[in-house]
Amino acid sequence: MSDPCPFDRRRFLQSASTLALATALPLSTSRGHAAAPFTLPPLPYTDSALDPVISATTLGFHYGKHHKAYVDNLNKLVPGTPFADLSLEEIVRATAGKPEQAAIFNNAAQTWNHTFYWRSMRAGGGGKPPAALAKAIDESFGSFDEFRKQFAQVTTSQFGSGWGWLVRDTGGKLKVVKTPAAETPLTQGATPLLTIDIWEHAYYLDYQNRRADYVNAVIDRLLNWEFAADNLAAG
Repeated sequence: MSDPCPFDRRRFLQSASTLALATALPLSTSRGHAAAPFTLPPLPYTDSALDPVISATTLGFHYGKHHKAYVDNLNKLVPGTPFADLSLEEIVRATAGKPEQAAIFNNAAQTWNHTFYWRSMRAGGGGKPPAALAKAIDESFGSFDEFRKQFAQVTTSQFGSGWGWLVRDTGGKLKVVKTPAAETPLTQGATPLLTIDIWEHAYYLDYQNRRADYVNAVIDRLLNWEFAADNLAAG
């Protein structure tokens, strides 16, 4: 998706110098008040923090162009509609499955998905999850190794653009699911715990057509298990 505002690398790097101080990123893109526009949340790390799995170049374009474009487009589409005073999650749920609201849904959902994606990773991530989450994974998948296998296979197998997710369903069981384009488990009654973006702009500069290499590297070296555990506890 093209960005209506050119990517300013200098401004991104200047702002990135403060990003290491950010320890939390809101799950919803924030508004100052009901009538204020949505804003692009800061990243919870610097633009080079995920190297060498995800390069600073990829992160710069992905966050500074693609994610920003969704936020900018949403701010153009929402004013004057019945959704103008809703939160981001409320807009996603209210417009899901309505063809006449597809543009608003796509930009709102992609804004939410990307914000969640950045928090699903951290420098020095991967490894095994905390005890409570590890127990839930064992109960749902049989073992961590089986979960890891399913997560990699399901995510990589998504045809075209989309997302791979670890979620908790309404019955309390953990599942691996995939969604196409801007679709999100938020509209399916599930609680998202982690996600991996598999739109080509997420990995193509670093991996070209080797999607599986990107997915495996994110799982093994970047997944933020503390974030997933917090989502499980809160959900």
